[in-house]
Amino acid sequence: MTASSPVSVAGLLSTAARLLDGELADATATGRHRGACLALRTALELCVDQALDAAVPGLSRTTGRAKLLLLHSVAPAEPARRARALWSQLSLGCHYHLYELGPTHEQVQGWRTEADDLVRELTR
Repeated sequence: MTASSPVSVAGLLSTAARLLDGELADATATGRHRGACLALRTALELCVDQALDAAVPGLSRTTGRAKLLLLHSVAPAEPARRARALWSQLSLGCHYHLYELGPTHEQVQGWRTEADDLVRELTR
């Protein structure tokens, strides 16, 4: 999670949508799903950074796990809890393990919907 990044939350959410819609036909379905998970996780991380910086400037310069825990102090409890849960799911979804199947289209689509909702709630 970095505060100074050249990418935007909206751009990352758009990238995830394009990957799920199959616009990048050269990639396999599993590759598109994992790529969408990575884009969604990064968008969520940037959103958390922005929420923390708005509340306490400089707070976003800590570890990702600490940021998700600190989010409870600057955002309502329910969105903060959902953000932590979604980040964990997306992290599992974007890591490749030979002995595991990748996330399904339906799983990633659900995570995308949750990420969109969380971004709206955390940027209010």
